[in-house]
Amino acid sequence: MPYNNDKVAKNLKPGWLKIKLHNDDTFADVSKIVEKHHLHTICDSGKCPNKSECWSRRTATFMILGDICTRSCKFCATKTGRPLPPEESEPREVAESIRLMGLKHAVLTSVDRDDLPDGGAAHWAAVIRAIREVNPSTTIEVLIPDFDGRTEMLDTVIDAKPDIIGHNIETVERLTPMVRSRAKYRTSLEVLRYIASRGAVAKSGIMLGLGETEEEILRTLDDLADVGCSIVTLGQYLRPTLAHYPVAEYVTPGKFAMYGDLARMRGFKYVASAPLVRSSYLAEQALGSINKQD
Repeated sequence: MPYNNDKVAKNLKPGWLKIKLHNDDTFADVSKIVEKHHLHTICDSGKCPNKSECWSRRTATFMILGDICTRSCKFCATKTGRPLPPEESEPREVAESIRLMGLKHAVLTSVDRDDLPDGGAAHWAAVIRAIREVNPSTTIEVLIPDFDGRTEMLDTVIDAKPDIIGHNIETVERLTPMVRSRAKYRTSLEVLRYIASRGAVAKSGIMLGLGETEEEILRTLDDLADVGCSIVTLGQYLRPTLAHYPVAEYVTPGKFAMYGDLARMRGFKYVASAPLVRSSYLAEQALGSINKQD
């Protein structure tokens, strides 16, 4: 049933959320590669506002393990239901697509696969290894599920040695039960703590505009910094459909800039904070910035 308390549903989006569409030859090339190799992207499944820009820059975030999620988070446009078995050819198809696109930095995410004994961790590792084999100079960033906090599953992904391992906290602790279907705020923090403790670069993201307070945002930033998270992104929540969680506020660019500054003061090595920022948007810049600092 659609939510009826969306304070901004009947209002036009503010000007700072307008996007420039790209429909050039590069965009068309990327579209053909994605279609030919039967790939899923979060760009499509998540209705990302940056799809046009990113595909025109020959970047895309590949979504592995199918396009049907076993969870039903109130903010997410990805389909929910009973997924199909993992495709054995997917590691090879993703690796080859990255080669054809000429990507210097590849980003992977996935649906939640609570139906699989290992949550899909072994498949994650297989995809990472295939990319390394076919594209040895390509850096790899992954945005993983929480795997219910099970460290043996996290180890499987970490041991495949991606360059950045992200897991999104998504929202503040108070709103988590209302927005996320199974994931818990504290579990996500422990996942990030474990990633950082293994020596990997940990990354997380927060959506704003769900009804959180400034105090809650800063507390969340403190929590992420305390567990060793190195990279944080903050972006505006945009409601995919009327059946999804309502937008409470369109946060201004000025406030995003302020939160970005406050995040940097907390010691994060890289911060991206703006209305249209998403976890994977201009992701390669984060790794470059960290490498320079190190």
